[in-house]
Amino acid sequence: MSDKVDEKKSVDINFTHFKLKRILNSNSGSKIVSLLGYLTDLSDEKEAVVILEKKAFTESDLTSKEGFFSSSTSFRKEFTNDIYGNFECYPRPEINSVKTTVIYPATQKHIDKYSKQEVHIVQETPDLYVGTTLRHIEKEQFSLEWLYNILDHKKESERIVFEDTCKETGFILLPDLKWDGQTAETLYCLALVQKRGIKSLRDLNESHLPLLRNILNKGIQAIEDKYAVGRSQLRIYLHYQPSFYHLHVHFTYLKHDAPGIFCEKSHLLNAVIDNIELMSDYYQRATLSFVLRENDKLWDEFKREHEFRKSIKHE
Repeated sequence: MSDKVDEKKSVDINFTHFKLKRILNSNSGSKIVSLLGYLTDLSDEKEAVVILEKKAFTESDLTSKEGFFSSSTSFRKEFTNDIYGNFECYPRPEINSVKTTVIYPATQKHIDKYSKQEVHIVQETPDLYVGTTLRHIEKEQFSLEWLYNILDHKKESERIVFEDTCKETGFILLPDLKWDGQTAETLYCLALVQKRGIKSLRDLNESHLPLLRNILNKGIQAIEDKYAVGRSQLRIYLHYQPSFYHLHVHFTYLKHDAPGIFCEKSHLLNAVIDNIELMSDYYQRATLSFVLRENDKLWDEFKREHEFRKSIKHE
């Protein structure tokens, strides 16, 4: 199934026409809910995934005269007891918005990605990468049309924070979709490399060191210039497995608990550079651990490989 969205079918979303089919996942800790449904004003009856996220508090909303502590904020008392009081607070809508992401039309891979499910950690040897993972991602990965639209300046040009146009070591830096692009406390930017064909960490070797160093140095400087967040407050890393297979680097504010910052997912860019300096083909020789969701077809591939190897041992 292709997950490339026809440009003609890109639509403006009106939630009065959204019909909920089911809740895919609701995380009370991160205050994110993922929904599956239909846009009833469209005749194609294709499904849409909607992700709603409560936004973080910002310093300006807490200090501004038009923020939380203003005359436009109203309260509903739940109870008071001695010196304690519980209230429902209703600030003005402009500072109480919900970050909303819409994926339409959504494929089964999108639905699986945002559904609640069991997870498993796997250890991927170089042989497993070549024989199982690489074969899978070449067959199953998401379309990169949206990314090429950015690199080719067809879409989202106004969101670009910094661009180095060199085809070998250049990149585009822009806010991640999970960030509103304004609140420094939740800063989250992506560096998308200009060079095509580098899928992930597994492809990197000594020839890519100029690219990686360029992203590190110029990305840090661009974020400091734009958002006044310095190097010592940035977490700079790559994901493995990544959510899409075109090399990209994550820049997040150190105090922000961004998705995918845990040890089974993220690899600090400084450490990646050091590893390659020590051994040019480090990431072609290393065993890498990562987490797979139970509905991920790659998990099925790994289980089949494991069963096949067990059967050989018992023959």
